[in-house]
Amino acid sequence: MTNRRQPPRWWAELLILGIVYAAYSGGRLLARGDVGLAVDHGLAILRVEELLALDLERPLNRLFTGQAALGIPADFVYASLHYLVTPAVLVWLYRRRPQQYRFARTWLMLSTLLGLVGFALVPTCPPRLLDASYGFTDTMAHYSAYGWWGGEASAPRGLGSFTNQFAAMPSLHVGWALWCGVALWCCARRPLVRALGAAYPAVTTVVVMGTANHYFLDAVAGAAVMGAGYLAARALPAGIARVTRVAGVARAGLPASGGAAAPAPHTTRTAGFRSKSTIVSGGWETSAGELLPVQRSAAADPAAVPRADGAAGGMADHSSRAGRAVDESPESPEDAAATAR
Repeated sequence: MTNRRQPPRWWAELLILGIVYAAYSGGRLLARGDVGLAVDHGLAILRVEELLALDLERPLNRLFTGQAALGIPADFVYASLHYLVTPAVLVWLYRRRPQQYRFARTWLMLSTLLGLVGFALVPTCPPRLLDASYGFTDTMAHYSAYGWWGGEASAPRGLGSFTNQFAAMPSLHVGWALWCGVALWCCARRPLVRALGAAYPAVTTVVVMGTANHYFLDAVAGAAVMGAGYLAARALPAGIARVTRVAGVARAGLPASGGAAAPAPHTTRTAGFRSKSTIVSGGWETSAGELLPVQRSAAADPAAVPRADGAAGGMADHSSRAGRAVDESPESPEDAAATAR
């Protein structure tokens, strides 16, 4: 039988996520960095993009500033979906895909902590805070009369001092959107939901650049951080399994290498959104490439294997054929006497 995992306790999950988010928020405030250093980092990123012809922020920002029909919805997307879609996807995974939820939650937390390290090491001034001579307009401030935000990032009006204005590198707006997109693409069944999941990170990337909150390379760094978090989350279960196995062997009084081999588990699970089992047919333990159970039982009994000459296999058929052969070939008196001698 397979060992089905129990769904995680909701209150424990809330506690873990609350602690991680509190650490993330507090870390952002502590990692504000020097203003001059942050501006230097922002200008350096802008120069690299200009050198590589990747400076897509300016045309997008001019478009969003000149067209209120684009700029106002983009500001609402930037100020709200980051904090609404991610928790909604987490709750959906918890309720509908509990096996995938564990990995997805770990992936999101590790990536967020990695992003916090980036804020501390590379404080970066976003395009909207650069001098006006560089050609950027803060669309959040430009359209602040239409929303709840003020002129200080996506914070509610009057709460700008409680956010880190220089946490542009990497862009976790893009990183979290990418996490949501991958989760929906891998776990949702409806094509429309999967399509929305694929579009969400792309739309978020355009929005963060058009509102002058991030550079294009910030978005690339956000995707890279999520990739590193994904690899770390995949490696984490394997490391825990190795520690658990060594601890179990030590408790049993056996050396970690050698000794009696532990019985193979019924299933093997791969980290990530997909899992596979090595069980083939009910109750039989086998591995990929091994004979099917019914074939294996026949191979284990030589008498049960059909012969190439057409004779039927099985002990009963073999005995009946032997009896018929004795009856059908009468023995001559001379052969009987020779046999008696």
